[in-house]
Formats: sequence, C-alpha cells, structure tokens
Amino acid sequence: MKERWRILELWQRLQATAAPQVPCAVLVTLVDVRGSSYRRPGAHLLAADNGSTAGTISGGCLEGEVTRKAAWHVRSGAHVERYSTLFDDTAEIPYGLGCGGEVDLLYEPAEAPEGTALLAAMADSLHGAKLLAATLLPEDDHPMLRVIWVEDGALQFRSAALTEADLAAAKAAGNDLLVQQAGAVTLTVQVAGKARSVYIERILPPPRLLVFGAGEDARPVVEMATQLGWRTVVADGRAHLAQAKRFPLAGRVVLLEMAETEATAAFAGLKICNEDAVVLLTHSYEQDRWLLQRLLPLEPQYIGLLGARHRSRLLLQESAAALGWSGAKCLARVHAPIGLDLGGDAPEAVALAIVAEVQACLHAREAKSRSRIVGLRDTGSDLPYVPVRCALEAHDPGDR
Repeated sequence: MKERWRILELWQRLQATAAPQVPCAVLVTLVDVRGSSYRRPGAHLLAADNGSTAGTISGGCLEGEVTRKAAWHVRSGAHVERYSTLFDDTAEIPYGLGCGGEVDLLYEPAEAPEGTALLAAMADSLHGAKLLAATLLPEDDHPMLRVIWVEDGALQFRSAALTEADLAAAKAAGNDLLVQQAGAVTLTVQVAGKARSVYIERILPPPRLLVFGAGEDARPVVEMATQLGWRTVVADGRAHLAQAKRFPLAGRVVLLEMAETEATAAFAGLKICNEDAVVLLTHSYEQDRWLLQRLLPLEPQYIGLLGARHRSRLLLQESAAALGWSGAKCLARVHAPIGLDLGGDAPEAVALAIVAEVQACLHAREAKSRSRIVGLRDTGSDLPYVPVRCALEAHDPGDR
C-alpha cells in the first residue's frame, strides 16, 4: 500500500511541472506471473522521463531495465513485455529475479486517458473508495482498453473505443471468483469470438488501524503501520496524550471524553467496520472493558488486547456477561495476549509483534515461518538446479 502513496505523490509532482500535452511518465503494471516471482500481479511502478521512479515490480532486479526502456516501450502506445527469470548468459542484462518464472509487464503512457483514470482510481482508494478495473491488454492489432467501476457498480471510466462486447466481456471477467481470491489476475475471455487477455484489478483502500491508547507504546505501532501504508487513527480518554503533535504520522487523533455521552458520540464517529483492525493499548481496565463491549458487536477483522492473561480473561468474561455472549464467542474475536511471539519487551519490539500479527490476520495467513511451511528440507536432493543471476549482483569475469 505504501507504494501507492509514493506513486501518486510522484504523479502529482509531474503534473505540476510538466508542459501541456508532453508525455512525462510511464505506468508499469505486473499483470501476470507464471512460476515464482518476488511480486504478484497488481504491483505498479511509475517511471518519469526525468529519471524519477516510484513503486516496484520486482525485488530490484528488473527495475533498472524497465525504467531505462519504459519510454521506448510505449512509443506506439500501451505494450505488454514478457520477462523470463531463467538464466541467459547471452543477454546484456540477465533478467534474473532468482525465482525461476516469467512475468508480464504492461507499459502504458500515464498521461493517456486510461493511465490517468487508473491513477485517479488509486487516489480515490486512499480516501476509502473501492473500485474494480478491467483492462483488455494490447495484442496484435487490438489496442489496450479499460473500464473502471466503483463498488456500487457505477461506471467511473470507459475507454472511448470500448464496444458493448468488450464491456460485457470485462464484466464477466470481473465477476470471476479468482478476482475475489487473488485481487489482481489476468484471465482469458471471448470477445466477438476471439480470445482476449483481460487484466482485472481490485483497487481497495489501505487497511485502517485504530489504536486505542496514546501512550509511549502506541507511537511505534503507528509509525510501523504508516510505513506499511495503512491509515491510522489514535484515540484516548487522556487529553494530555491524545494530541496530534505526539502522533504526526497518524491520520486522526481523537479524544474520547470520559463522560459517557461524549465518549459514545466520539466512538460512533470513528465508524468502525468489519474491515478494520483495532488494538487496545489503554493500560486502563475500565477503558478496555468499555471499548470491548462496543467493539465486539462491530466484529472488526482484528481486535488485539494488551495485558496479562488473567487480566484479559477477566475482561472477556465481564464483556461476555454484559453482551449476553458465551466466553468462547468473545475469545474467538480477540487476540489476547496481543501480538506474535517474537521476543523482546521494548516498545518497538512489542509494536513489531503487534503489527506483524495484524498483517497476518488481514491477509488470512497463519503466522508461521515460511521455511517451516515449504523449505529446503521438504525438497529432494535430486531436483535440478537452474542457475539464476540477479542484475544487481557483482559480476565476476571468471564466473562463467
């Protein structure tokens, strides 16, 4: 999510300085992957003609080649280029991602209507909008076409040359189950009896993290969440702590007045939904109990409760009784103790454990070491090794 902010910041700077009708940037999108890749479909990179870039489409191995040739690739309009990660010692710059797969990159002029529309959709998403973009990829004598819908199905953008047959095919692709599962995927659809590749991307808002408690341990949580591009809100009932100057990176800092009426109104104004993540760092038993009894029925995607096990157990028991719920039902909705078991007790270490657990929850992942899920220990020694070289690695002339 952070790269989306950076791409839009660069685009805004370019728009402010570019002469009218002068191409100034190329938007590059990773639209398909076969085999392994460092990034997945939906990764974007904006390359300006002044050498500035924002975003990534690999682990750093392809970016140099991509930005160097970006303007050349779009000299005749949008273009899809395929890169292989297999080693090729005859290439001037091997495209070694170290993954043993292939990636398809869509190059398009950012100032074209389709590029501008996609960047506008990204900007809207940062303010909470949910959109779906369908791009008929350029191939042979067919130009790139794009259509963008907002969450309620309203049409936000449609390429001038898009036909009704194109639109129907794009809608069908957008309803494919893979789109819901992957978020970004390239599908094959039939348009007027011909197979066409359609890249579908769900453009969703960054996750929102609400931090209840404005103590010292909340500050690194907000900082790390901001580094991930999340929207953050800090709320506390202590006026001397709930101050924007203490959390310059937070999107909002809210004072929850101690009086019941004011606190209830302020809490309702946060509009917490089931897509949000919430952490309770108040260090106040009464505040945590008050918050839990209002948070649990809203079913946010993540609720984390800081505190000792016996404290959390009492809080959940009292909250369950107040709500008329079973203890098991409350426990199933709360992560307590909060965070992954990473070790360390400094505020930054605790923040890392919390943010890591929220990240795993938002992506529906079990927080396990990847080496214990699928590692070298699971592969046989008789598998062939395909050497791959990263373009960023130093080249030894004798290493041939």
